[in-house]
Amino acid sequence: MAPSRPHLPGISFVLADRGGLVLLAVLAASAVLVPALNMLVSPESAMHVPTYMVSLLGKYLTFALLALSVDLIWGYCGILSLGHGAFFALGGYAMGMHMMRQIGERSVYGNPLLPDFMVFLNWKELPWYWHGFDSFAFAAVMVVAVPGVLAFVFGWFAFRSRVTGVYLSIITQAMTFALMLAFFRNDMGFGGNNGLTDFKDLLGFNLQSDGMRASLFAASALALALSYAACRFIVSSRLGRVLVAVRDAESRTRFLGYRVENYKLFVFVVSAMLAGVAGALYVPQVGIINPSEFTPANSIEIVIWVAVGGRGRLYGAVLGAILINYAKSYFTGALPEIWLFILGGMFIATTLFLPRGIVGSIPALIFPKWKPRLTGAAE
Repeated sequence: MAPSRPHLPGISFVLADRGGLVLLAVLAASAVLVPALNMLVSPESAMHVPTYMVSLLGKYLTFALLALSVDLIWGYCGILSLGHGAFFALGGYAMGMHMMRQIGERSVYGNPLLPDFMVFLNWKELPWYWHGFDSFAFAAVMVVAVPGVLAFVFGWFAFRSRVTGVYLSIITQAMTFALMLAFFRNDMGFGGNNGLTDFKDLLGFNLQSDGMRASLFAASALALALSYAACRFIVSSRLGRVLVAVRDAESRTRFLGYRVENYKLFVFVVSAMLAGVAGALYVPQVGIINPSEFTPANSIEIVIWVAVGGRGRLYGAVLGAILINYAKSYFTGALPEIWLFILGGMFIATTLFLPRGIVGSIPALIFPKWKPRLTGAAE
């Protein structure tokens, strides 16, 4: 009798995922090498990574985390959300409010309590919902709590009303559009169309320093790795198998006695929280958050990232987000007038020729007998 393989209950869900192992290894190496090549290598060296590139790569990682959150609900539960841009933006606003409170007397108007835009609009006191954001711990809680509560309330009504398919996608997009219109208003207290900007520091460290940029990149890589492991744990568990059953045959799953709406609500809230974390890491690296992040087109673009990379495989969503945003950075500089056509063409080409995305279709084309090993992979 052949010896049985040792059982490692704590990490078996990661070890069984070879694509995920590669991703985690790349993230671990990047978290160390990119800051080192930025801070320890001379700018004259070909190996030097400039600071602007560190911030750009960090932004890509936050987008990858955002795509991961969408793939968790779309690839494994069949919920096509066109509103995740809203959860991303809410997490970003929560972090932006904290950094605005940290400016204090260094602001243009020198008011130690009110942000500049409130002084300009002749506000006399800080709104109640801004209190507490002077604490980083409170802001960190709000980063996940605000998107999570909104997702819970929205999902509670939507899933218990059995709203599914395109109807659910439409109302998530409507939610995002409504929030965009609200945040554009000056009387909302979030900076209107200008949003929040002119941040100085975070946790007492200058946001413009090389060390802080490198730290934010490393934090983004760590957050993506931990979030990936958490998502892999969910989809590899009994809960994940139920989610796939809901995606493939919701009526049958409900007939078997499962409370489908509870499973949907759980994964929707977790996904929204991950999107909020992505937004919170994004804002310090780009230096601004405004209502344009709520634009419905942004949420649609996130879905394209996931579809191109490979829906239902988690690491495919990460790959799709990084590749498309790299292409966006290149083409918006070289050929800005045709970028949207290129993006649309990539989506159409993926739909027609790579229906499983890059990670699901390319190996099958190279190795015709290759079969996806993940039972949750979307076909």
